[in-house]
Amino acid sequence: MQFFRLIRWSNLVIIFCTQLLAWRCVIYPLSHDGIQLLLGFSNFFLLSFSTILIAGAGYIINDYFDVRIDSINKPDKMILERKVPRRLAIILHTVMNIGGLALVSWLAHQAGKTQWVLVQLSCTLLLWFYSTHFKRQFIIGNIVVALLTGLTILTLIVYEPALHLYLMQPAFVVAGASTLPNPVWVLLVYAYFAFVLTWMREIVKDMEDFKGDEAEGCLTMPIKWGLKKATRFTLLLAALALLPICFGVLKLFVNADYLFATYCFVGLVLPFVSWMFFLPKAATVKHYAKASRYLKMIMVLGLCSLIFYYLQANV
Repeated sequence: MQFFRLIRWSNLVIIFCTQLLAWRCVIYPLSHDGIQLLLGFSNFFLLSFSTILIAGAGYIINDYFDVRIDSINKPDKMILERKVPRRLAIILHTVMNIGGLALVSWLAHQAGKTQWVLVQLSCTLLLWFYSTHFKRQFIIGNIVVALLTGLTILTLIVYEPALHLYLMQPAFVVAGASTLPNPVWVLLVYAYFAFVLTWMREIVKDMEDFKGDEAEGCLTMPIKWGLKKATRFTLLLAALALLPICFGVLKLFVNADYLFATYCFVGLVLPFVSWMFFLPKAATVKHYAKASRYLKMIMVLGLCSLIFYYLQANV
């Protein structure tokens, strides 16, 4: 049980669901048009399991280098040293990374594209340097985590050759008598929102961990700019995410896609606006912890919109 807490099993479930819905709702329907997919059922699960292994290893190494910070910020939630020896943590980190890289190496070999493995290798290196250096630096640590989150979706584009045919095509493509969204553009849009919302959440988590980070000499945005300015910047990022959603909702209503439009308005726009009003109301650890949880819920709601996209595009 402690092992699953150490690798943040709930976050790994979200990562898996993100890739599963992106694959099932955007990529898999291409097979209905007779397109041969590399990422069939079994290969998709190999790729996704590799992602989970590497992400879980990243959580382990992050905790490994954050023992002193966590002893200040979250003393009651510490697992390393108290329940899992640090030596065992390093062994688990190494085994999971090797396992993840081995899976995608086999998958890339099938496609004759061994260079694809550089994506996962880059992720393992970024997670290591994030834990040792980037996390304590201004802005760059937040961007690295946000980039890695976006890569959970972009990886599907890399490993599915059928999508490469759409890379240079417009946002909407003609399919028979219908005009449908370009699947690559759809995945890029979701990757963009994953990037921005993760960046926002990382800043909020830095606000929550202000004391421990400051004691360890970290230079996070709340420490360098102060909580008020960091809050304003987070709200700016929120606006950059919210405005495209509002535009999309309006376009969906104009196109009479009422089910998808209603979900996006009720499930995304309203919670997003409420969160933007909620964030500046207080400046306590508990408040920022709640803001982080609420933002995670919005991310899950955004993920579920893929189901409504599928219904709108394929029914």
